[in-house]
This record gives sequence, C-alpha cells and structure tokens, in this order.
Amino acid sequence: MDKEFKKERFEKLGIKAAVADRFRKFCKKMSKSQSMTLLMMLDFFEENGISPQESMGPNMETLEKRISLLIKKRMNGMIAIMKDIEKNQTKPTVAMLQSLFEQAEPKDEKPLMVEKKRLVFEKENPGKKFSDNSRVSAVEKSKS
Repeated sequence: MDKEFKKERFEKLGIKAAVADRFRKFCKKMSKSQSMTLLMMLDFFEENGISPQESMGPNMETLEKRISLLIKKRMNGMIAIMKDIEKNQTKPTVAMLQSLFEQAEPKDEKPLMVEKKRLVFEKENPGKKFSDNSRVSAVEKSKS
C-alpha cells in the first residue's frame, strides 16, 4: 500500500481484461502498485509534454533539441562567468603582483653591503677587480 494514498478509497476503472492483465504485468516489472504505476505514467506524460496518441519520433527530436539548447545556454552562461572573473579578478590581481615585483627588483646592481677595503681598492685601482690577493696588497699599500 502506498503511504501517501493510504486513507483514500479505491475506484474501479472500466478496462478490458487483456489490458488489465498487461497493466498488471507492467506493474510487476516496475515493482510498484497499480495506483503508483498509473500515477508515474501520468506524471511522465504531463512533465514531458508527450501525448500517447502522437508518435515519439518528432517529439524525441524536439526533446533532444530542447536539451541541447539548455546545455548551450548553460555553457554560454559559464563562459560569461569565467570571462567576468578573469576580467574583474584575475587580470587586476596579476597586474598588482607584477607591479609589486617590479618595484621590489633593485634598479642598480650595486650590492647593499660593501667592505670599506673593497671601496678603497676600487677607488685607487679603477678597472681592476677586487680579490683576496689584491685585498692584501691594498691593505699593505694603506699601511705604507
């Protein structure tokens, strides 16, 4: 017994015996009661806009077209959302990060901390590179 229709009373329908047998077999196949099977069938026809008198050929094509149009609309909506996110969120964020990194890069390649000995050596010997050996000789020159 169906819980929703437990308190309702039964009605008789005038159908032929062969149709009733066929309907009972269909109900067993669906594993539902006769009332619920008939209710599901009616709901199916009403929801899908299908009439049992029409052939399914053109209507199935129409359903497929409707579904494909809905999918296309959803896809277009998703694409629009993604473009909006890219335009209003991603690109500005990337631009801000890029400007921060450009500001963070030192413009001059001068080291931040330099030994005084190295500065003295480079002033006294322009064009020469400072090394450990030259450091000793620069220290010796400064002593003399």
